[in-house]
Amino acid sequence: MKEFDSLYFVGAGGIGMAALERYFLAMGKRIAGYDRTPSDLTAALQQEGVHIDFDEDPALIPDYCRDPERTLVVYTPAVPDSHKGLTYFRENGFEVLKRAALLGVVTAHSKGLCFAGTHGKTTTSSMAAHILHDSGIGCNAFLGGVLRNYDSNFLLSATSPYSVIEADEFDRSFHHLRPYIAVVTSTDPDHLDIYGTAENYLESFAHFTELIQPGGALIIHIGLALKPRVQEGVKTYTYGRDEGDFHAQDIRKGDGEITFNLVTPWETINDISLGVPVDINIENSIAAMAACRLIDVPADAMRKAMATFMGPKRRFEFWLKEPGKQGRVMIDDYAHHPGELTASIRSVRDLYPDRRLTVIFQPHLYTRTRDFAPGFAAALSMADEVILLPIYPAREEPIPGVTSEMILEQVTSTKKCIYSKENLIRSIELSNFDVLLTAGAGDIANLLPQICFEFKKQRR
Repeated sequence: MKEFDSLYFVGAGGIGMAALERYFLAMGKRIAGYDRTPSDLTAALQQEGVHIDFDEDPALIPDYCRDPERTLVVYTPAVPDSHKGLTYFRENGFEVLKRAALLGVVTAHSKGLCFAGTHGKTTTSSMAAHILHDSGIGCNAFLGGVLRNYDSNFLLSATSPYSVIEADEFDRSFHHLRPYIAVVTSTDPDHLDIYGTAENYLESFAHFTELIQPGGALIIHIGLALKPRVQEGVKTYTYGRDEGDFHAQDIRKGDGEITFNLVTPWETINDISLGVPVDINIENSIAAMAACRLIDVPADAMRKAMATFMGPKRRFEFWLKEPGKQGRVMIDDYAHHPGELTASIRSVRDLYPDRRLTVIFQPHLYTRTRDFAPGFAAALSMADEVILLPIYPAREEPIPGVTSEMILEQVTSTKKCIYSKENLIRSIELSNFDVLLTAGAGDIANLLPQICFEFKKQRR
């Protein structure tokens, strides 16, 4: 990397790209890039010193990124090969790397704690990064969500030997990593547009486990269909809520708090209190603390960090929490897979068992909707009222016949409908929500301030 003075990121507004941009800014490099649309994240990056254009015209590329000998180009697989800027760089002799390959280079000479899984990887990696930072051990963290404790998805340490990495399975990106400790939280089939079959998806995770460095460890959720293939010299541990080498004991819930004892192969650590007290975070915290315990983070430091962990933005994030037993509640969650959506709705039901729950859900990707419509419908049917938005396409072109109606027609809740984004806001004015959960990985996030504003205006 010393050969390059500057880096150009195609897809600069992606959450994973942002962490790398911040890392190289801290290294003194000049950073520029392209993204399709402005966002809060691109605005933050621009304030920090990243030059970002929102037109793919190569003429806009800054002069300091036009020397092939001194500029490295990084792109995300979500960007099409026809992108004009990417074409310019390829035709003019620049070195062009996928984001995952660069992340592999950056972390190759550190002890990487890599968190993989269909769901749970953002929260577990964020917990581990917070534990290491709060304990004083430190880490370089490259995360898929903005941590509310730091208002960033990147943590920097000039002295720590550890990196914390959210290991993304999309496009087999995590095969570029060489973990010291790998955590696998879940392997429910996803990204079948890439993998084709559930068997191929599992095989990709099996190959990931082969990449763990000798002397390292694999921590895997108990009961997964995955058959790991670790190298000689790699230890394997299991974890789970109630069983496994690492598990919870004496779980206590009440008054908006969750506390439990952590059982490890060596000792029991009492009175772990969750800063984000939702049921799914019991398992998430066990996975994060297991990885940290294997690198000898003291028990007291883990206990303190878990109590102060505020969570990543858009991961079970409270937007409204009025006082009192009947105070209105609005929660937002990034859930975009049936398993995640089920866990999210169950967590709300667990917190508010006797309340009327409305879920606003934006499906993400045509292929995911096509492949998992029955699972989404089953999850949404746990709500009293369901509101669907049209599918957020992200990188995909429409598929004939694949719409949000595929999900809606299978939802069994008596109150269900589909609104456009524009009509959604108007409909909220006429609604009377009690507990509201918004979910999805698309641009529903841009609507949250308006949704919350209209929700607060409703008369009880």
